[in-house]
Amino acid sequence: MGDLFSNLSLGFGVALSLQNLGLAFLGCLVGTLIGVLPGVGPIATIAMLLPITFGLDPTGALIMLAGIYYGAQYGGSTTAILVNIPGEATSVVTALDGHQMARQGRAGVALGIAAIGSFFAGTVATLVIAALGKPLTGLALLFGPTEYFSLMAMGLVFAVVLAHGSILKAIAMILVGVLLSTVGTDLETGEERMTFGLPFLADGIDFAVLAMGVFGIAEILRNLDHTEHRDVVRQAIGRLLPNKNDFRQSYKPVLRGTVIGSILGILPGNGAVLGPFAAYTLEKKIAKDPKRFGRGAIEGVAGPESANNAGAQTSFIPLLTLGIPPNAVMALMVGAMTIHGIIPGPQVMTKNPTLFWGMIASMWVGNLMLLVINLPMVGLWVRLLKVPYRLLFPAILMFCCIGIYSINSLPTDVMFIAFFGLVGYALIKLGFEPAPMLLGFVLGKLMEENFRRALIIARGEITTFISHPVSAALLGVAAVVLLIALLPAIRKGRDEVFVED
Repeated sequence: MGDLFSNLSLGFGVALSLQNLGLAFLGCLVGTLIGVLPGVGPIATIAMLLPITFGLDPTGALIMLAGIYYGAQYGGSTTAILVNIPGEATSVVTALDGHQMARQGRAGVALGIAAIGSFFAGTVATLVIAALGKPLTGLALLFGPTEYFSLMAMGLVFAVVLAHGSILKAIAMILVGVLLSTVGTDLETGEERMTFGLPFLADGIDFAVLAMGVFGIAEILRNLDHTEHRDVVRQAIGRLLPNKNDFRQSYKPVLRGTVIGSILGILPGNGAVLGPFAAYTLEKKIAKDPKRFGRGAIEGVAGPESANNAGAQTSFIPLLTLGIPPNAVMALMVGAMTIHGIIPGPQVMTKNPTLFWGMIASMWVGNLMLLVINLPMVGLWVRLLKVPYRLLFPAILMFCCIGIYSINSLPTDVMFIAFFGLVGYALIKLGFEPAPMLLGFVLGKLMEENFRRALIIARGEITTFISHPVSAALLGVAAVVLLIALLPAIRKGRDEVFVED
């Protein structure tokens, strides 16, 4: 326990420095802004802002990017409540009851309880990360190259299982990502591979280029594809602070949502998205009058919003302790870490304690900032919601091009983001999800490195992956999870969900 407090005091020392406070505030503000503006998600924004982080120290850069991620969760709920358009996938459930409350003139109460629930959940999740960090890292230090390869294989299987729709399409996307990660110079021989004789491919495909193209540019094209109607609430926002009765109805859903979100956020393969749905289902099941749900039940906002924010933060656990990104945003974080020369995994805590604990402490600071940013500035967010998307996209496009050019000053990079943008758009149109491809790309290089290292140590014996107990257990879990997902009944259910989406 003493260790935990000394580590947290080290973290707060880092997070409360003037520069890091400024970066956390900037991240939270940008995150809220892109959560509020439908059509620009945190994945696209973080991909676009990666070039800016090049000039920052790694801790400051990651604090800002993390702020964007959980800031977007807050902003997404504002849009869901006021406009009935979820700014974020995790805010879909909030829209069901939140928008009905807004139409009844209780928008302020819905926004207030969403912010308070999110702050409480964020605080608890920060403590969970701090408490689990040390034991998980101790466990991770037992890992060698063999175990790392198996762990990453398991992470990719979870990504397949929790992706939308067809399992075969998700597997195809991961394999394309792994294949793209092999472009460039061979790790050991120095030979060029899959470069087609093009000199600019000798160093491989830049992570920022792929991310910005597949998420940033493709997202713009997808949003231009359909004209959206925004049903901005005409009624007054009303009081922001919930009354005694609202608190009485909400405090238990907040507690339950926090627990559900914290647990599901740790799951590799985007478990954080499941949190709000699970919390909403639970609240509806245990409610005395389930018919109230969908008609403005405050529990339908409190539970999912708490689960949403708790999951967004505990998804940092597998990233910081094991180096495994559980979702596309965390894959971008891995990219940002490798850009700054930090190898994600158990060594982060031992080699960079200021980064590890500084980032954890900054999450609590960021949650406090979000409470201040969101509630008093509701009027400003409502005005922003009225900005048509056609005025936003040229600015976003220009920002993408300037940002990517500023990294290496290569015109080919600008052409590449256009190419990957078209590829990403085509994939979305054909029902493929680009997120597993990014996970495959990020983990592909690390998997190859550990695979080769493991074989060198075992003198080419492929059975090394089964003879090591931890490695065999991880591969066993991956195989069982994949087999369960391939069962006809489960596949049918997934396809139906995907069709409904």
